[in-house]
Amino acid sequence: MAAVAKWALLLLLGLALLAPAAQAADNKDKDKEKDKEKDRDKDKDKDKDKDKDKDKDKNKNKSPPPPPPYHPPPPPPRVPSPPPPIVSYSPPPVVSSPPPPLPSSPPPPVVSSPPPPVPSSPPPPVVSSPPPPLPQSPPPPVVVSSPPPPLPSSPPVPVPSPPTSNVVYCKNTTGYPTCTAPATCPKKCPQSCHMDCDTCKPVCDCNLPGAVCEDPRFIGGDGNTFYFHGRRDRDFCLLSDVNLHINGHFIGSHVPGARRDPTWVQAIAVQFSGHRLYVGARKTAAWDDDTDRLAIVYDGAPVEVQGVANVRWEAPSSPLSVTRTKAANGVLVELAGVFKITVIAVPITEEDSRVHSYGLRDGDCLAHLDLAFRFYSLTDDVHGVLGQTYRSSYVNRLDVAARMPVMGGERDFAASGLFATDCPVARFAHGRRADALAVASDELMTSVKCSAGLDGVGVVCKK
Repeated sequence: MAAVAKWALLLLLGLALLAPAAQAADNKDKDKEKDKEKDRDKDKDKDKDKDKDKDKDKNKNKSPPPPPPYHPPPPPPRVPSPPPPIVSYSPPPVVSSPPPPLPSSPPPPVVSSPPPPVPSSPPPPVVSSPPPPLPQSPPPPVVVSSPPPPLPSSPPVPVPSPPTSNVVYCKNTTGYPTCTAPATCPKKCPQSCHMDCDTCKPVCDCNLPGAVCEDPRFIGGDGNTFYFHGRRDRDFCLLSDVNLHINGHFIGSHVPGARRDPTWVQAIAVQFSGHRLYVGARKTAAWDDDTDRLAIVYDGAPVEVQGVANVRWEAPSSPLSVTRTKAANGVLVELAGVFKITVIAVPITEEDSRVHSYGLRDGDCLAHLDLAFRFYSLTDDVHGVLGQTYRSSYVNRLDVAARMPVMGGERDFAASGLFATDCPVARFAHGRRADALAVASDELMTSVKCSAGLDGVGVVCKK
């Protein structure tokens, strides 16, 4: 035990001698580390000083820019923003030239949108020019600027175009559904044309077979053109068949020194199945296209057809009808299955008289008829100035190469009266009765008077 104690004492003494040296070494190391840390702190302080100097330099350089972001930038955006609304709000007073629309339009939107600020918002903001409220209230400029422009510009738009009398349509749109557009008559026949539904083009009535127009120019059933002058104030047989007879009354003017007097067909008298029809142009001093100058008499009674295009009148005792082709001076006379006659009353104009030397007199414009006949049930024995050209055996002996082929034979076609059927070539069976009839019009009043003392338009006298 003593040995152990001895060794233990030796160890303790050794440790006591070694401890101070170890502590001194540790203290030296700690002092070195502290010196190093002090050096590092000094370096950091130097770096901080340098950074502070740099920051100071930067602050010196950045000192001018800060004022612009705070003072200059805000005023420019705020200053330009209010002027535009003020300028846009000023136009409404300029548009206020029409007083009624302007006052009525602005109040409703202003009252409906902001009830409390209504009295203060419209007038005060404009006068005081507060920038914030103006941009915040966009509805007023929008509402005021939009309605006024369309209101004044809308009324002048409608421009109605008055209908003209030389516009024609296809009357059978059921059979020709693709021909519905209107067309204007050609210049050479501005008042005497119709729409050909087959070709859907306007066609001059006086250029078709069966036409009797102008200084009577006929186009026969064979398609050849010829002239028949007749005599003024005389009646001639235009067509005579067993069940149909048509006479024409010729008028004219006397031209001194001329080889013949110019003539025109002023009226026609149609007889069929015991009925009589008169269609004529009234004597007229000054012509007016809008004034109807046609006279129509059926079985002694005047026919009144309303002056509206396409109005139709039907006879009570026969399949005869009269349809207005225009409001005045144009009708279509039709007897179902027998004939169609297009009748147009026209005058001789001063230009016509000057060019053709017609000798037009004051107080009479020589109103006459342009006629276009279509027949559906003629026999091969038909005769008359026009009727003979529908015969299958008809031979045209006129000089078709001549400028004006003229058909003679006035005696063969002359009749004693407008409704007389006594011309040499007459074929009308009903006309052989003894009670031949005559119709008096205001133009023929002097030549027809009844024994009872009656006369005038539509009067029928029996012999």
